[in-house]
Amino acid sequence: MNRILVIATRQIGDVLLTTPLVRAARRRWPQARIEVIGFAGTLGMLRGNPDIDQLVETPARLGWTGFWRLVRMLWRAYDLALITQPGDRAHLMGWFAARRRSGILPAGHGSNWWKRLLLDHAIVSAGDHGSGHVVAEKLALLAPWQDDTAGIPAVVPPPATPLPDDVEQALQPGFVAVHAPSMWPYKQWAPESYRQLVAALLARGHQVVLTGSAGPRDQACIAPLRDLAPAPRLLDASGRLDFNQLSGLLARAALYVGPDTSVSHLAAAAGVPTIAVFGPTNPQRWSPWPAGAPMPVRFERRALEQTVGNVTLLQAGLPCVPCGRAGCHDHNQSHSDCLAIISAEKVVEAALARLPPPQR
Repeated sequence: MNRILVIATRQIGDVLLTTPLVRAARRRWPQARIEVIGFAGTLGMLRGNPDIDQLVETPARLGWTGFWRLVRMLWRAYDLALITQPGDRAHLMGWFAARRRSGILPAGHGSNWWKRLLLDHAIVSAGDHGSGHVVAEKLALLAPWQDDTAGIPAVVPPPATPLPDDVEQALQPGFVAVHAPSMWPYKQWAPESYRQLVAALLARGHQVVLTGSAGPRDQACIAPLRDLAPAPRLLDASGRLDFNQLSGLLARAALYVGPDTSVSHLAAAAGVPTIAVFGPTNPQRWSPWPAGAPMPVRFERRALEQTVGNVTLLQAGLPCVPCGRAGCHDHNQSHSDCLAIISAEKVVEAALARLPPPQR
């Protein structure tokens, strides 16, 4: 295997969770050239990754012209394709890119018959109703070639780069990073609850640093928090950091609190004590991967509070949790009752239990 293509055509958090697979491939074939292909705008978590030789971006929507251009660019350029997503396009990419292919199939799907014909090795995914973590699922793609040198699987955060000077100078030892935004409303813990959390942390003398993107949705989620205290007690770093800078910031935090989102995966990988507020998502499959955790990583499907390594998950006690749906109405803009009933007091209690007294 001299050239390997990892196909990671999903969102940012799932792309980050391919890094244990990439590292295992690098250890197995240290001489190989490893490239990762993904949608434009989703590969930022991989920039500077020492196991990756090149990132290849493709538009999420290609059209026929773009599709054939991609075929010509990738045609049989690789010895092995590792297809980390069950979608049709990912499997077609793998077929025309590499002579040998290992891929993930969705359980019981009607397209599996033709995808199996294209694969040398297939992993059948139970999806969000299964109990296997996506990290373990992706690592299983290497089973035919793996040996006992794989080591402990680790999600690899992007290497840290310097922060903006004013942010660096304003940081205080023992700060708490709080990430309020979620990409979709059905994963959004209430802004009022984040406001109570941040106010409680500030009242106990902890500096709070707000993170998020410059996008309008993230900024709308952060806006209700900005008047709680002046800088530097409350430091708004949102919209100012790329993923490499954010990785460095999180690695220095005393604690991170956030929702079911890509930044929570990054915080866990950076080694910071991480509290993740989960709603309808199955934590056995999508929990942030604890730093340095040996296999198997086992979260319960439902627990009011559970901790594995540096990751603590908080869930509601409703019997439907986790439903694996996109909220109560099963669409991205839906609300989720299981998030609405998780109180700020519960999250504050969990946070304070993991924080040392603030430095005066």
